[in-house]
This record gives sequence, C-alpha cells and structure tokens, in this order.
Amino acid sequence: MTQTVTSTDDLVVEGLTVSYGGVRAVRSVDLTVPAGKAVGIIGANGAGKTSTLRAVMGLVPRSATTMRWGSLDLTKVPARDMVRHGVGYVPEGRHVFSGLTVEKNLLLGAYSRPWKAETKQALGEVYELFGVLGEMRGRLAGALSGGQQQMLAIGRALMCRPRLLLLDEPSMGLSPKLVGEILAVLQRLSAEGLSLLLVEQNAKLTFEATSSCLVVENGEVAMVGASEELRHDPNVRRIYLGL
Repeated sequence: MTQTVTSTDDLVVEGLTVSYGGVRAVRSVDLTVPAGKAVGIIGANGAGKTSTLRAVMGLVPRSATTMRWGSLDLTKVPARDMVRHGVGYVPEGRHVFSGLTVEKNLLLGAYSRPWKAETKQALGEVYELFGVLGEMRGRLAGALSGGQQQMLAIGRALMCRPRLLLLDEPSMGLSPKLVGEILAVLQRLSAEGLSLLLVEQNAKLTFEATSSCLVVENGEVAMVGASEELRHDPNVRRIYLGL
C-alpha cells in the first residue's frame, strides 16, 4: 500500500516554533521520525500537539532551525506540494467531502497521480484494509458514521502511496471498539514500513501504536523516550493529567 522507505527518509525537525499573533503555541520543539518508524506526540488539550503537526505539514506559519525529510528542505515546500513528495496527511476532524461518494473521496486522494493501474490497485488495497468502505463505495460520505468517516480520511491519505503519514487525533470521538480498529490499522501500516507521526490525546492508543513518543506541555517537549517506558512513567501522568 505504501512506497518503500529508506534510511534517507528520516524526518528531522529542530527548533520548531509556531506563534499566533503574540501567543507562542510551540516553543523550540525538536523531533525525529526515523524512516519506517512510528512516533507519537501526546499531551493535554492545548499543549501544542496539533500546531506542531500542522507546522510540519506547512499549514501554519512557522520557523525552524532544521525541518527536513531526507534531503528535502520542508521549509521550502508549500503544503499543497507535500503529497507529491510522498507525505500523507489525516487532519483533525476528518474533513471528508460529504456531498461526494466514498469512492470519489478516495480518488481525490490520488489527485497528484495520473489515473492508471496503480491507482486502481491502491483503491483495492484501501478497500481491503477497510472492508466497510468497499461495501459503501457508492454511498455519500456525509451519510457515514464518525468512525467510518475516520477510516475514509485515512484511506484517502493512503491513496497517494505515502512514505510518511501524519495523523491528527484519529481516535477523536470514536467508541472504544472503533478506537481498537483504528489502532490495528496503524499497527499494520507501521509493520509494513510506513513512517508515522501520530498526534493524539489518547495516550493508551499512542503508546500501543508507536515505538517512541514525545510528551508536550505548554508548547514544549517535556519528555521523550520509548513508548513502552513512558506509559509506565509517573511523570507522564503528572504532565498529562496534572496530577
């Protein structure tokens, strides 16, 4: 489903800062996503998680000492061109095209590629990954449940055959059962070698879906380490829950 990643596909961000007016939402954040690995960013609501992800994608004004993906300088790449370089994006809130069918939503994810057998193959792979989308391919996206729309948003991002996938709060508003299904999909994509940068408030999902994690607090990185170690660290509970 994804393109092959190599060691040259590391995402490296250093000194990332994002400001909205006079408010600094992200302060000198450093993060690395090694090629083929899954990295999470967790923190309380308003900690700067989404701003960090949107800054990497180029959707908000930002400054950084370094922001590169392999040999590509991301500070010079407009957001609209990121998909052409193999970066997929699943936005917070899904943002599916409610008046279009499931299949047309998916095909829009491949807009940067000419229609050919590879696009048809990618479509089939998304339907294999999310069987319910195949069953509802002719249904309007606006008629889907929240969980089905989240699957559609992920499937749409996968249609460009990314080597790096950025996901913003994919479990938001979903039932525990659907959260488990999304987790299984993320674990499968990671096992297939897709690089993932996952922003989540659901710490449990993040720790299970990633190999390493950043804990952010007030726009800064408070902790970083292996996900399995952080999930048992009492300081994470303090930062995350304020306890």
